[in-house]
Amino acid sequence: MKPIIFTLVGKDKRGLVDSLAQSVFKLGGNWLGSNLSYMAGHFAGFVEIQLPADKQDALIEQFSSHPDLSINLVEGANENPVQTHTVQIEIMGNDKPGIVQELTSILNRFSLNIVKFDSTCGSAPNWGGMLFKAKAIVAIENGFDLDALRRALESIANDLMVDISTTA
Repeated sequence: MKPIIFTLVGKDKRGLVDSLAQSVFKLGGNWLGSNLSYMAGHFAGFVEIQLPADKQDALIEQFSSHPDLSINLVEGANENPVQTHTVQIEIMGNDKPGIVQELTSILNRFSLNIVKFDSTCGSAPNWGGMLFKAKAIVAIENGFDLDALRRALESIANDLMVDISTTA
């Protein structure tokens, strides 16, 4: 049974996740994982589920008629990509336009695959500006030069702090 991935976005209100989880459960599905967030008054995320093939059309119909969310479904892949290991990169510094583009461009230049990327921007009380924070998990090959990656990331701005640690 292949997993199904669905993405969702809509105006936030109580009970949205519960209604989705109930639909999946009632059709005999299993909620495998999710990443859900509140952003600017809206609720957004993605969910991976397993569902018997004969129940997929019913779920699509239920989700298509959800009154509060726009939901898209795609079939997942069975194979798990072989990854040597991953590292977690934590970045913090003054916010500036284009910082995410600069970070992801460096990761791409090093041919790294982003497994997960989370970022926030908030008030920096001591500096009077906005503070950018990001956490990325990237797949790396054995022997990868983490010091070169750190130097490249730190070159984006002189106030940028970069912490790279191996993950389990």
